[in-house]
Amino acid sequence: MTRFSAYLLGAALLLTLPTGCASSKTAASNVTAPQPQKADVLALITKVNDHWQAAHPPQERAFWDVAAYHTGNMAAYATTKNEKYRQYSEDWAVHNQWKGATSDDKARWQYKPYGEAPEFVLFGDWQICFQTYADLYALRPEPQRIARAREVMEYQMSTDKNDYWWWVDGLYMVMPVMTKLHKATGNPLYLQKLHEYFSYTNSLIFDAETGLYYRDAKYVYPQHKSVNGKKDFWARGDGWVFAGLARVLQDLPQNDPHRAEYLSKYRGLAAALKAVQQPEGYWTRSLLDPAHAPGPETSGTAFNTFAYLWGINHGVLSKKEYLPTAIKGWQYLTTTALQPDGAIGYVQPIGEKAIPGQVVNQNSTSNFGVGAFLLAASEMVRYADK
Repeated sequence: MTRFSAYLLGAALLLTLPTGCASSKTAASNVTAPQPQKADVLALITKVNDHWQAAHPPQERAFWDVAAYHTGNMAAYATTKNEKYRQYSEDWAVHNQWKGATSDDKARWQYKPYGEAPEFVLFGDWQICFQTYADLYALRPEPQRIARAREVMEYQMSTDKNDYWWWVDGLYMVMPVMTKLHKATGNPLYLQKLHEYFSYTNSLIFDAETGLYYRDAKYVYPQHKSVNGKKDFWARGDGWVFAGLARVLQDLPQNDPHRAEYLSKYRGLAAALKAVQQPEGYWTRSLLDPAHAPGPETSGTAFNTFAYLWGINHGVLSKKEYLPTAIKGWQYLTTTALQPDGAIGYVQPIGEKAIPGQVVNQNSTSNFGVGAFLLAASEMVRYADK
């Protein structure tokens, strides 16, 4: 599919909405569901993912940025059934010996404040790889595929600590690990500790007034403010949470005693993020202060678009209320973020906040941004299939 074809697809989706739905601030009433062509969206997935994989061999480390791409790649595999995508993630897993951080000395394992060294086994940025390992295990349940994941997580759960997820990214990195390993093992402790750790994070960085999450404790208002004195919520950070909750709800048992709480937080984010979407469909890097770091940003927008489409597809978000928001996000992704060669641009580089003056343009791309796009596109295929 050419970029022009993608533009036509996005434009066609918007044209099927009733008058007035083009603005994210306008209530969506009497929405007639747009019908994107499944084949067109599948072609986009192939174009984007083939472009990325052609330039990036799978033999890379198992740290968060690469692992976040693989969460999208596995969604692309589940959607397309392209064996090349499954093999790519399996080759990556084998290269890393189905491990995250590699230290075997439990006495040296740590998770604070931040670390890329082998000893940071308990740090969530080294645990997100377990999501893909668990997905590959589900396809072929060989115990060694999740042996290290179980060793690490079950050791962690045996401790008396509950502050493992002290930064917002950790909710996407590790919450779905807990539900996936529960699904693989049946061990109820995974769900018990999931709630315990999630409760700690909420006590630390959730803002009840806005329904949004700060990146970590040092960004809590009024200790930290945007350039215009507002609360500063980082778009990719809240995208991590929104998408992470969707992925948790995907695998969480219907009778889990805390399901209603996760669903409430997920729906709260859906409402809060809808209110601050820009007319062009993207979310700015500082959610409540667009002037802090103006312009489009793809990673947060793609995670949000995925999470909206997931909720609509699974009947936990109102299609009438949220479909226009999802479609606007999709239009941005396919007409602005997507480049003619299949690259995904406007991805804010690795960091932890919106940075005034930082250049984010069509040439700004990254593995996790591509992964987020693939997640959103895979959910759009499911929507189109209905």
